Amino acid sequence: MEKNLKVWMDGEIKNYEDCKVPILTHSLQYGTGIFEGIRSYVSENNESYIFRLEDHVKRFLNSMAIYSINSPYGAEELKEAIVNTVRANNPSTDMYVRPFAFYNDDSIGISVKGKKVSIFIAAIPFGSYFKGISNGIKCKVSSWERINSSILPVQAKASGNYINSTIASIEADSVGFDEAIMLSKGYVAEGPGENIFLVKDGKLITPAVSENILLGITRDSILHFAGDLGYKVEERRISRDELYSADEIFFAGTAAEITPIIQVDNIKIGSNKVGQVTSSISKYYHDITRGKNKEYLKWITKV
Repeated sequence: MEKNLKVWMDGEIKNYEDCKVPILTHSLQYGTGIFEGIRSYVSENNESYIFRLEDHVKRFLNSMAIYSINSPYGAEELKEAIVNTVRANNPSTDMYVRPFAFYNDDSIGISVKGKKVSIFIAAIPFGSYFKGISNGIKCKVSSWERINSSILPVQAKASGNYINSTIASIEADSVGFDEAIMLSKGYVAEGPGENIFLVKDGKLITPAVSENILLGITRDSILHFAGDLGYKVEERRISRDELYSADEIFFAGTAAEITPIIQVDNIKIGSNKVGQVTSSISKYYHDITRGKNKEYLKWITKV
């Protein structure tokens, strides 16, 4: 971890090394943490912008509500805390912001009744999530299915939910792939931590919400601005074999940003290179996040 990292915990900016919780903390033992992933970007004039801060905080609080975790802080307090945390780390580079809510209690037992809820926020220098992203990545369709809402609430970014994602990524990595693609009841859902888009005949196709996907904020951004670039978007059920015949495929997510996929299993996608549609989406997204697109200034918060 970065030296001299400043974090926010329970209302105060502190040194990262001074924030300690017991190993027996409930959320570590049972996976009852709630988290968010947010990006801040440095613009050409060296100003730092947080992308879609309000929407991320809203999802964070919604995730807590789904798991019946009462937040000790409201939306405005959390937004201010996130801005202050980024600012405290002298942002001169792109950063990844991680708000985390957890039960700060080390008594043994599944019950959460009466347990203290703490909130922690870190802002860490962060570049590309995937190595070699500019040339595209190779993915494997996982044998592990995406969880569904009859098992766990898929719309919550809860720590325990992501064991499902982790085991899929481990499987893909073990056989030489960069990432997994997860199915839900036999149909395409998402990556372990990313939404997925296919390009076919100039049209963007992405799994519908009914396919047990997370409502990604990057995904939502693309749904909003795709029309600016002349692309139509279709949200629907996608069969596995459509992956193999797609012209282009890409992941979309806060950490992953726009990540081209050039191979699925042992099948090359399209030209086996980063496609024109993916490139145009990526550039447009890049410009929006750094305040270069005046139509979307409402999505960025100056630090």
